[in-house]
Amino acid sequence: MQAKLSRARMIAAYAPGSVSNVACGFDVLGFAMDEPGDIVIAGQKDDPGVRIEKIHGDGGRLPLDPAKNTAGAAALALLQRLETTRGVTLTIHKGLPLASGVGSSGASAVAAVVAVNELLGRPASLDLLLTCAMVGEQAGCGATHPDNVAPSLYGGFILARSANPPDIVRLPVPEGLACAVLHPHVEIETGAARALLGETVPLRDAVRQWGNLGGLVAALFTNDRALLSRSLEDVIAEPKRAGLVPGFFDIKAAALAAGALGCSLSGSGPSVFALAGSLEDAQRAGDAMVKAFASASNVGADLWVSLVGRQGARVVSRP
Repeated sequence: MQAKLSRARMIAAYAPGSVSNVACGFDVLGFAMDEPGDIVIAGQKDDPGVRIEKIHGDGGRLPLDPAKNTAGAAALALLQRLETTRGVTLTIHKGLPLASGVGSSGASAVAAVVAVNELLGRPASLDLLLTCAMVGEQAGCGATHPDNVAPSLYGGFILARSANPPDIVRLPVPEGLACAVLHPHVEIETGAARALLGETVPLRDAVRQWGNLGGLVAALFTNDRALLSRSLEDVIAEPKRAGLVPGFFDIKAAALAAGALGCSLSGSGPSVFALAGSLEDAQRAGDAMVKAFASASNVGADLWVSLVGRQGARVVSRP
């Protein structure tokens, strides 16, 4: 399939951050945030392949080699799948902090494929964009899990029934459902956090987690806030990773006391998310989380409060 470049010389795409696992859905559940996110600008070049022109907001830490960069590898995969000899340039604007647990690498990969696809005249389906973004995620963090890239691309809540091949189920988002995400200024590498989990899970914990996952999916379909709250429980990953975040259990208790439906680690951390029934409740929960974290640590933190993002990646004006 030969793709043709559109008349536009530069295309910018935004991809939002995401919360993965969502307590009970380790490696299979995720939802999009409204903000923050990453922007990637794609331009055309005469020779084949991908060239990364500049990366902003990473402190010089991310590689410019496209094969080793999340956005670059995703764009390369898309060009190869489309069998085009045309080349593209990428400029990456990081709005998401690195190793933060809110899908930073996934957002860059998603923004890149959306921008390149638009530049080429939209020849690729969303499913192909997802596949290529997952290639980028693999290059960036050494693992392929669609629970970040899928919500970042599609928006809303997703269930990743299978990673290989990708089988993504898009779940409904109840009206008004909002999130607060506390991001402590520390970094936790996904691989290190995953190593804490081991390879086996007691059967009783697996059964409880399956029940919570089923309950959460049912709650999204029926808009049952009480069931959603009961189901936001992680008995597998959270107990082993909680110690990575100073004051985690105090943060969680503060969020629940302030009216959150549930609270847990976002991905492998250090970010902590709370889901709430309204934007106002999410703000109250977020403020309580910030106060609890400040009591436990002298490290700085960011707070993001938004509705659960119904819209995923999209073309935007240049920053």
